[in-house]
Amino acid sequence: MNKFRADEEEIGPEPELKVKTEKTKSEDDRKFSETFIGKFFTEGVISKEAATDALPYLCFLALLGMIYIANSHFAVNNVRRIDKLNKEVKELRWEYKSLKADLMFKSKLTEVAKKVDTLGIKELIEPPKKLIVKSDEY
Repeated sequence: MNKFRADEEEIGPEPELKVKTEKTKSEDDRKFSETFIGKFFTEGVISKEAATDALPYLCFLALLGMIYIANSHFAVNNVRRIDKLNKEVKELRWEYKSLKADLMFKSKLTEVAKKVDTLGIKELIEPPKKLIVKSDEY
């Protein structure tokens, strides 16, 4: 009935796996276990209770680290914003100086005379006359 089952029976039984025997420690393993780091990992220098007791301290250190990182990001953003504002102030200062120079040039007597000449107003050739009003006339 079962087609796959029949094929499996024709192949034969599965071979048994051989179990490897545990090797003795090599010289490298012995040297590693004699070092501080090896003892730290193999013998378990820090017990579970000590790790649990140190957990609040580690959480506090992690919180301080996150605050430190956030503070540095905030400082970098402030520096970028200050640089951007300094560039804007320089551009506005240049614009102010150029507009001021342009206004000073356009307010010269000769430039004003050129602009007003199209309206039919001409520059005075003779000096202006001074009007004197007596106090009893007014």
